[in-house]
Amino acid sequence: RGIVGERFCVRNSGAVAVVEGVGDHACEYMTGGRVVVLGPTGRNFGAGMSGGIAYVHDPAGTFAERVNYDMVSITELNAADRDDVERMVRRHAEETGSLVATALLDDWTVAIEQFRKVMPNDYQRVLDATARAEAEGLDVVETIMAASQLP
Repeated sequence: RGIVGERFCVRNSGAVAVVEGVGDHACEYMTGGRVVVLGPTGRNFGAGMSGGIAYVHDPAGTFAERVNYDMVSITELNAADRDDVERMVRRHAEETGSLVATALLDDWTVAIEQFRKVMPNDYQRVLDATARAEAEGLDVVETIMAASQLP
């Protein structure tokens, strides 16, 4: 519960974390896991992020100015993301007594619309290739390898 310092979840490779704010360089070099940020962020968010997903509550619409876009994009939350974020925020509220999380949950239909998803571009390509391979009955590994080739 509370705001954490600089470089939060640097090199995260699988942990799930919910925090109420982060300093500069959060999710730097992240390779896996999930991060939910319920409050402010510092600059250079997601630098070198190649895996995992981050969700950031952005009611003021200013988060995009603090993202390092070299390897990530900001995308819309899908239905599964919305469910995951709500589950993580609820658990955070229950385990920590977070007033921030409780306030968001009290007006969840508005709050969920204010979350932004930070998705590594390469990770998204792998997920898309996997879905395509499964839908078309193709070899998943070969399809991922083909999708990862540079033009």
